[in-house]
Amino acid sequence: MKRVGLVGGIGPASTLDYYSGIINEFRKITKGENYPEVIILSINMSEMLSYIEKDHWDSVILLLVKASERLSAAGADFAAMASNTPHLVFGEVSSRSPVPMISIVEETCRTVKSSLYSRPLCIGTLFTMRNRLYSEPLEKYGITSLLPSDEDQKKIHSFIFPNLENGIVVPEEKEKMIALLKNIINEKDADSVILGCTELPLMIKPGDLPVPIFNTTDIHIRSIVKHMLSE
Repeated sequence: MKRVGLVGGIGPASTLDYYSGIINEFRKITKGENYPEVIILSINMSEMLSYIEKDHWDSVILLLVKASERLSAAGADFAAMASNTPHLVFGEVSSRSPVPMISIVEETCRTVKSSLYSRPLCIGTLFTMRNRLYSEPLEKYGITSLLPSDEDQKKIHSFIFPNLENGIVVPEEKEKMIALLKNIINEKDADSVILGCTELPLMIKPGDLPVPIFNTTDIHIRSIVKHMLSE
């Protein structure tokens, strides 16, 4: 069994989902006989976001590379970043990481492709949407990715920060988010929605929207566990 090293804390609420999700998925596959070995390094989300807001991408990369090095030193065989936004620099980080890394973006794109949906609406933090995190990777699979308008991107971001990022789901904010997404889905003729922020599944559940959702957290977790059990 391979040990996974998680770069967590970005944010803390979704890191908890990763930990419990990995354990549950692992025990489901192994019929509950064993527990997986998970190493978590929780970094300072505020520090990372401050770099991103100032476009200090070299600092973001250095922060994440150091995290992967510490996970490797702790005994991790491979690593994963438990968040979508830092995947904006995944290529640079993974190329400098001492251990292999599994990308949430690549695994999600493969899942969307295999599901035969061709017009997913991609939502997440403002950083993720503005920088079109999923657009180019999806295009490589022949999939047209859709994005909210600039104004709607700001609204979606405001539902994520600060409450949802801290694991707090406000019922009134969920109602507003669902109504907003339904309008965007109709306007863009989207056939699915990619929840491109690992906190969004705390708010948006299967059946909340008129189209299927792709929970990137769950997709990433399944890929992590599959790699843990691979030879």
